[in-house]
Amino acid sequence: MYQFLNIFFFIFHTAFTLFNIVGWIFPKTRKVHLITMTLTAFSWFVLGIWYGWGYCVCTDWHWNVREKLGLIDRSHSYIHFLLLKMTGIDLDPKLVDTGTLVVFLLSFALSICLNFIDYRLRKRQSH
Repeated sequence: MYQFLNIFFFIFHTAFTLFNIVGWIFPKTRKVHLITMTLTAFSWFVLGIWYGWGYCVCTDWHWNVREKLGLIDRSHSYIHFLLLKMTGIDLDPKLVDTGTLVVFLLSFALSICLNFIDYRLRKRQSH
């Protein structure tokens, strides 16, 4: 069961992360993108008050599954973990965290702006 969950989290969390990066591009996915970005922000910045800045529910669950499998990872963030697993390169965690935050903030800002523009266009077309 834990092996299945490990694979599930690799696929789901990676797809969720990639969607957070590019979901704002496609008009049909912008509303859902805004929701996933808001959920991510809530996890990082609200739950992060109690669990540490950047806390991610998915990462926590995945780490628990990997621990049950006897896999102890030296990455403190999922992005660092993915980059290490995919490339074998152990980048400076602070660099990865900074890059992750910059991409997140840009994607979130684009999502908010484009959703607002889409809303205004729909409102204008309905009149």
